[in-house]
Amino acid sequence: INFSGQSNLEKLRNFFRLDEFRGQVVLVNFWATWCEPCRKELPSIQRLKERLAGRPFIVLAVNLDEPEARIRLFLSRTPLDLTVLLDPGRKAAREWNARILPASFVIAQDGAIRYRAVGEIDWNEERVVNQVSALLCPAR
Repeated sequence: INFSGQSNLEKLRNFFRLDEFRGQVVLVNFWATWCEPCRKELPSIQRLKERLAGRPFIVLAVNLDEPEARIRLFLSRTPLDLTVLLDPGRKAAREWNARILPASFVIAQDGAIRYRAVGEIDWNEERVVNQVSALLCPAR
């Protein structure tokens, strides 16, 4: 588990500068342990990450304003290999307009947000995998 225990809002905000991820497709997912749809969705995000292994695809799972101990306990019980970031005070969620959880954003290799999903979706569904994969192979 790659757990980023960032508690500094400035560092978290800077971490999300889209230009730092150019050349990669990024799935940014806002979630919380108390959110049942989030807990159901995270394993499908893990499966998507596994299906796209070796390709320029990363997942940033942004937890909304929960204590680090609670997040670590959840992750110890849920087999996920995702980069988890903290959002104390929900500042990043506000900046991304993530008001309903789970909220996900798929960012293309050029840094543009291509898809936004509000609510739980199955990231392992073929249609979804194909849409994300298409962003990995932009037309020339």
